This record gives sequence, C-alpha cells and structure tokens, in this order.
Amino acid sequence: MPHVVCLRPVHPEALAQLRAVPGVTVEVLDPVNAETVARSMPNADAVIVRATPINREFLAHAPKLRIVARHGVGYDAVDVPALTERGIPLTVTPDANAACVAEHAMMLLLNVARQTFFYDRQTRALQWSNPPVPATFDLGGRTILVMGFGRIGGRVARLCKAFDMKVLVRDPYIPQNTIKGAGFIPVKDLQAGLAEADVVTVHLPSSAETRGIINGEFLASMKQGAVLINTARGTLVDEKALAAALTSGHLSGAGVDVLWDEPAVESNPLLQLPNIVITPHTAAATEQGLRRMALSCADSILACFDNRLDEDVVINKEVLRGNA
Repeated sequence: MPHVVCLRPVHPEALAQLRAVPGVTVEVLDPVNAETVARSMPNADAVIVRATPINREFLAHAPKLRIVARHGVGYDAVDVPALTERGIPLTVTPDANAACVAEHAMMLLLNVARQTFFYDRQTRALQWSNPPVPATFDLGGRTILVMGFGRIGGRVARLCKAFDMKVLVRDPYIPQNTIKGAGFIPVKDLQAGLAEADVVTVHLPSSAETRGIINGEFLASMKQGAVLINTARGTLVDEKALAAALTSGHLSGAGVDVLWDEPAVESNPLLQLPNIVITPHTAAATEQGLRRMALSCADSILACFDNRLDEDVVINKEVLRGNA
C-alpha cells in the first residue's frame, strides 16, 4: 500500500487527489523535525517537499522511498546524487509557478520604478507628496537584461516587452536564433549587456556554476543607476557586494524575493537599506500557484506508482533509464 508523506501542508485538492486512489495513504508532517522525520519516513514510498533539505541523513530514514516530488522548481536543498544512487527520481513543477513568479518580478520592478513603498509610507504619515520625492521612472523605453530564458525568464521577457521595454536576453544554453525568433535581442557579451541595461532581472538556477555569480565585479559592470531584480535564488547574489552598490548609489534600487540565508537573519546588510524591496520568498505563493504546484506533485507521484512518469518533470532523468 503506497504511503505519501507531505513535509508541511499542501493544497487540499492535491491531498484529496492522492487519497482518492485506492490503496494510497497520505500523511501530512507538521512540524517537520528530526523526531517526526524519524517516525514517519520509514513508511514513506513518496514525499512532497517544500523547504526541508533532502540529504543523506534524511534519506537514511526512508528505505522504501520511490520518488521525491519538489513543490516548486528550485532543488538546491536536495542532494540529487544521493537520490540518483538509489534510483529515486526527483520531480519539480516546471509549469506550475512560472506565471506567478514572473508577475512577482514585475511587481518588484514596478515598486522600485514608481517608489510605491516610499509613497505608501509618506501618505500613511499624512505627508502628501512632500519633498524630497525620490526619482521615479517609466518602464517604457528602458532596457532590461533578462538573465535566463527558461519558463519564468521567457514570461518576464514578454511582460517587459508589453511595457514597451527593450529586452535583452542572456542565456548561453539557448540558441541565439530562438531568442531572436521570440522577438528579443540575444546577448553574447555579458559585460556589454550589463553596461547597456537599465534593469537586470535574474532567472537562473542555483548551482556550482551560478552560485555567487552576481558579485562585486558583476555589479560594477552594471550601468550607473541601474536596478537589480532577483526572484530566483538568494545564493546567486553576494549580498555584501549588493549592499555596497546600493549604498554608494551605483545601483539606484533593487527588488528581491530571495536571500542567501532564509529565513532572513538580522545581520543581513540588505535589511536596513531604504532603496531595496524585499519579500520573503513568496513569488510562487499565490492561491493559484500553490494549487498548481501541489497538484503537479500529486500527478508525478501517482504517475511514478503507475510506472508512467513524464521525464520532462524529472531532474535526474538517468534513473528512468535505469528503471526501464
């Protein structure tokens, strides 16, 4: 009898979908700690994970595990090689959160561009547009560099074009003609792209190749007064370097949904700066986005149980070949 363990609650429709299948049992683990993991995971055939690290220590409690379904697209907290060694597929929800994360990136950009946080604070204090008023700007006519042209980056590029922005795209893994065919300008020379862009928005996975990629050199190459938007992963950004660029005025502003250490820690230098908007990793957490991600996880788990798992949602595809 397959048993599914959800590490923290997920959308009730997904739980109902799993429980509607004869023979499948579901357990929601909340809170998730060493004691509850040690008690519940020995019986688990599948797990839905949101933020819990999936490492070798965790896996040692799960001898029956057949699939790890990630509630989202980032998997930097998952030890993929450890799963692969055991032939356990890791699935993500690639189509479920693209729309809401792209909208969140635009929300952060609009907040910085129009200084919404400043005006809200001033109005609540009954200071009706009194000087000094910070510089605001139109998106139309500005140039944005989209770093990463996957599902989310592609959506952001289209939204920016709808705002009449000039859209540059940097993604060495996507053919230049694909980017051109989509109506955008491919960037081969990163330094040239950074020097031209009024805004840089980041949509990259966190990996050994990308971790800390937005460092002092990267930021210094950005245009004077430019804006940085990050809704991808906090570990892409050297936060001390970003704080220095915002403090000096080299960057006029930033909007981020992710931090290197989450939850936020008091020592983070970004928290005290007035020219950055920070949200607590909530870009994908709309009502619709949470539902889509949970249902996608449920679909993957049931497909795994039926030996019909779609390789398009699997990160370590080699395990499918090994199980064929």
